[in-house]
Formats: sequence, C-alpha cells, structure tokens
Amino acid sequence: MRHLLSIAAISAILAMQGCKQTGSDCVVSSPDGNIRLTFALNGDGKPSYSVTFNGDTVVRPSLMGFEVSGEDPDFRSGFKFASRPVMEDVDSVWVPVWGENDTIVNRYQSLRVALEKKASDGTQRRLDIDFRVYDDGIAFRYLIPAQGNDSLTITEEYSEFAMPADLTAWWIPGDYDTQEYEYNRSRLSEIRGINENADKLGNVSQTAFSPGGVQTSLMLKGSDSLYMNIHEAALVDYPAMHLDLDDTTLTFRSWLTPMPDGTKATVALPFRTPWRVVMIGDEATDILATDIIYNLNDPTKFEDTSWITPVKYMGVWWEMITGKSSWSYTDAENFDLATFDYTKARPNGRHAANTANVKRYIDFAAANGFDQLLIEGWNTGWEDWFGKEKEFVFDFVTPYPDFDLKGLNDYAHSKGIRLMMHHETSGSIPNYEQWMDTAYTLMNNYGYNAVKSGYVGNILPKGQNHYNQQSIRHYLNAIRKAADHKIMVNAHEAVRPTGLARTYPNLVGNESALGTEYQNMSTAHETILPFTRLKGGPMDFTPGIFRTDLGSFAPGNKEHKRATTANQLGVYLTMYSPLQMAADLPEHYMEKADAFQFIKDVPVDWSKSRYIAAEPGEYIIVARRDKNSPDWYVGGVANEPTDYKLSFDFLPQGTTYEATIYADAPEADAITNPEAYVITTGEIDADTTLPIHMARGGGFAIRLQQKN
Repeated sequence: MRHLLSIAAISAILAMQGCKQTGSDCVVSSPDGNIRLTFALNGDGKPSYSVTFNGDTVVRPSLMGFEVSGEDPDFRSGFKFASRPVMEDVDSVWVPVWGENDTIVNRYQSLRVALEKKASDGTQRRLDIDFRVYDDGIAFRYLIPAQGNDSLTITEEYSEFAMPADLTAWWIPGDYDTQEYEYNRSRLSEIRGINENADKLGNVSQTAFSPGGVQTSLMLKGSDSLYMNIHEAALVDYPAMHLDLDDTTLTFRSWLTPMPDGTKATVALPFRTPWRVVMIGDEATDILATDIIYNLNDPTKFEDTSWITPVKYMGVWWEMITGKSSWSYTDAENFDLATFDYTKARPNGRHAANTANVKRYIDFAAANGFDQLLIEGWNTGWEDWFGKEKEFVFDFVTPYPDFDLKGLNDYAHSKGIRLMMHHETSGSIPNYEQWMDTAYTLMNNYGYNAVKSGYVGNILPKGQNHYNQQSIRHYLNAIRKAADHKIMVNAHEAVRPTGLARTYPNLVGNESALGTEYQNMSTAHETILPFTRLKGGPMDFTPGIFRTDLGSFAPGNKEHKRATTANQLGVYLTMYSPLQMAADLPEHYMEKADAFQFIKDVPVDWSKSRYIAAEPGEYIIVARRDKNSPDWYVGGVANEPTDYKLSFDFLPQGTTYEATIYADAPEADAITNPEAYVITTGEIDADTTLPIHMARGGGFAIRLQQKN
C-alpha cells in the first residue's frame, strides 16, 4: 500500500507541473489541441474561465461562483489558490448497457483548482472547481469541501456563459414546470422581445423568471464553422439549471429552479454540483454525435444489468390521445373517489383499457414481433384527476372492473410479450412515494418489468414545481427504487435528462418535450429535438403515425399530424431511443402493411452510428448498424423539401447489401398529401451514391441487408 501511495503522489506532482500558468491564469487544452480553456483569478479574486476553438474565442471571460445564505453570502470573490492546480490526462473506453454505439471513448484533459478565502467572520472558506476539456467541448463543476458546517444553502449560482457574438439560437422559454414547447429560432438579441410579446404572437409562453430566460439544452450557431450547445450533466440532488440572458452583453447566467422559499438548494457537505457543459464543433453533426454528457456521468451503479433490455412496444394510448376512446371507465358527474362504487357504475362505453380491446392489441403486437404493450387508464381514479390538485387520486394497484389484471398478464405472457405498467401520479409526489414500493411489488407479482410514469399537472404540495431540488430528488429516488425491483422507467413530465442513464441504465426513456400527442406541431420540430432535448438522453417520442387526418377515426378531432409516412419511419433512426413505440392503431398499420414492415424490422439497439448530414431546423440524416446483425439502417427527416445525394461510404468495402428504400412519393407533402410513399429495392455497396428527396415534413428510411 505504501508503494501505491508513492506512485499516486508522484503522478499528482507531475500533473501539477503540467499546468501552464501565466500569473494567476491556467490553461488546459483538448487532446487534439483545438479547444483551449483558460482559468483565471482576477484582481478581486473572482474566478472566471474563457474558451477558444481553433484559435477563435467562443466563450468570453465568464465569472463563476455562488451566493449563500448567512451573514457573509459572497462565495464568488476574494479567492486565492489554496494549492497548485492539478491536471490529468484521461483516455478510456466504456461499454454502455444500451445505446447508439457498442463502445464510448472518454478522452479529455482535466484541471482542478483549489481556492480559499477568509470570510468576514474569520473562518476559512474553500471552493474547488473541476474542468474537463474534450475534443468536442468543455465542462466544469463546483466541489464544496466540508468546512466547519454540515450543510450550505445556496441562494444563487453565478455561472456565466459569455457568448462571442449575436449567435442564432434554437430555444424554448424558461419554465419551472414544462418543456412542452415548440422551439423558437432567433438571434440571441431577439429572445427577450419574443418572450415579452409571446401572447401577442400566439405562443404559449409561461416564462417563470425573466424574459431573457431559456431552458437547456440550448442549441447555438455562429458562422458555418461554429456550432455550440449549452447543457448540464449529472443532475443529482440539485435544481435544474435554466439560463438567463443579459442581451446587452450577450451573456447567459445560470438560473436555478427555486424552492418555494426562494432559495435554490440546501446541500450536505462535501458536495459536488452537476456539470455545466458547452459542446463545440465545426459541423452540426458534431453536436449530434458527441457523448460528452454521458461521459460526465458516473459509471453504472448496477453489477447486474441483464434485466435491462431495449423495448419496442405498442399501446392503447393513441386511441385516448386522439379522443377516439377515454381513460376513464365512467362519465359519472360529481365524482368522489372516496365514496364511488365502481361495481354499480354505468360504463361509458368508450374506455380503452378494457379486457377485450387489450386482448386485440396483444394479439396484434405479438403477431408482429413487439416486446411489450402499454396500457394506460387501467386503474381507478381517472374520473377525478386532471387539474384538481388532489393529494390522493391513484393507488396504482386497483384495476377498473373491466380490466382483468391477472388474466391479461397471463394472456400476454402466453403470447410471448409483456404488458407495460402505467403510473400517473397527477403531480402528487408524496402520494406516489407512499405507494411506490407497493406498486412496484404488484408489478413484480404479475411479471411487469417496465413502467411509464407521469407527472401531469402542478406538483404537490402546492408551491413546489417540476424542476426544483425536491422534485429532482424524487425522480431519482423513483429510478433507484425501481431498480431494486428490476424495473425499467420511462418518466413523462419529469425533468429533462442529463445523462444519468449511464449511471442508472434502467432509465430507458423520458418525455420532457413536445411529443407526438401535440398532433399539429410544425414540420421543423423533429429536426430540432435531436440537437436540444435529446442531448441529455432518449425521449419517448411515440412515432409511427400513419393515419394523419385524425378526424377520420376520432370524431370531433380537427388536428392533422404534420408528417409524411416516410418521415414517421425516418424518426425511428434520427431520434435515438432504446424505447420506441409504434403509436398508431393496429387497423392503420394493416392498411399500410408494406410500410409497417419497416417498423417491425428496425432495431432499437445499435453497434455503430454515423451522423451523415444535418442542420438544426432543416434536416437530419443518420446511418446505424444493428447490434445483433451485420445489417445497416439509414434514415432522414426534413422540414422543407430537401434533395440530398446519399453516399454509402460508411459501409465496408467489398460487401453488397440488398436495400429496401421507403421514401416520399414525388407528390408527398406533410400537409397536403402526407400518406404518399414509394418502396423500392436494389443493391447497395460502399461506392453507391443515391439521390434522396424528402418532402416538406418528409423523410426516408432504408434497410440494408448484407448479401455476402
């Protein structure tokens, strides 16, 4: 042991000597040398950092630190170095449980600075800052050592991101309770005006703290050779970070989601914050391909991950979302769950989660090779939940009279598939935490291994919100408890993910964005989400909608899904998730069995992914190789009509593939002619170039089956 400690000490000394210092400045570079981060203490002892990319400034000097409660709140000035900065080179590879690639390279140079200052009461304060510089971005986090007190209450975090110019941004407004917005595209200098005039423009803006407020992940573009993205990683026991823009200086400052008393976080010492991340690249595909968010999270906590598997599923959800069917069993008025007797109630005749209808879905899903079937509206209470802010609505264990809990599970298992559980908390976190172990145990008893949880409505107790420290603690607690029961989690209306699926790979999906249930979204939306919301982890987007005129099967629904059939196939590739739904009704898939074949074939787990071409808000094209075969799949989506010459140079030389190409018909259009598509076949190899046309709101999908 003494020998090992000596080696560690020598390594630390060598690392300290490797830090280039000029006065109080310290410089650390990416492994390829293209990104340089400079840390500095200015004359007032204020810590700051700046970043260059290919010699150009991309983050101007930006201040750092905190304000804390107490008589001396200043935790952002008056610092000096407590010891020499320490650097380290890391070059490793890890294997994800599921993902876009078999392996992920984790390669960076790190810098840790240890700072100290004397507080006004004479006590010594300590603050350490970790920096990591990758080839595709930078990250930093704060480490607050134990220093004479057990805890610290943070009232503000002052992490700045000073932008180099009036960049173009794809953003949604700051909101403590939802990310369910369509994205705005504007210059940074225009954000405040758009937020302030949101009502006049017809937008649904609920800006919670400032007209300059936006949410992460924030996509940015400068010139044609600069793309950036600001996000956070490893959000644990801390509020979600928003960004507040000073549009006179073009500087973002972190804005933490507050608790009801206005404070931001109370942390037990020692404590480390989430990472603040700036992704950087000279092509849009660099932002899509980076693994920096996952790399900043801890390795998996689980020794055994065999119970965690990617899932392709169906469900009765689309019936209810479109209004064809209902969640509730009865339409009883003046409903009181405490006294209502379901055995004497008159069914409304529209309840989707009834035994006969679920069996119909089970038969179809099993016959077409799906893994699971999600059943929402199976449990009592749906008559009494939406918008009522009741502490108790659902117990997560009591089925409606027309839902045979045991019989349907037995039937599904006999067909080789599982049912997926649904837990809608109605925002009542205390109630869900009280029932969670009981609900998970019920799932174990009936063979469920995946749950879709929901947090629709205001968070209870009143005054709380979806993204503050208390809610963040709950979401992770639910994931950990689910893991104790070997259950995978697909959380809806929870906080947007920050790469925690590396640490807790049973978190196989989130929503936290505008998904398919908003049926009339713009044709640009699907070309923006992979640059924004998906940077922290996969989304349960629920694609695969073939019948786009919703009123044709759901009377009274006037919505129109703005996507072509080929687009809906392409989404299975451009929006990666290990949890993919075929969301439409079985009868609609039977009408287009030839196009449905692609949904049946496309995998949900990959060994290699290559982003071929992309531009946020315009188009995305990606190629992926199946983890369980030598076959490749290629897909794309587009906002406006797009023509592209697709090269297959990612394929191995000398190998021929049989291609099945699902494409927009020449007359296809997401709004005027969405269901026009063509399917062709042919041979493809590494030297092939294929012209591709994507319609407005269109796309394409290709299956490549190896021949030799």
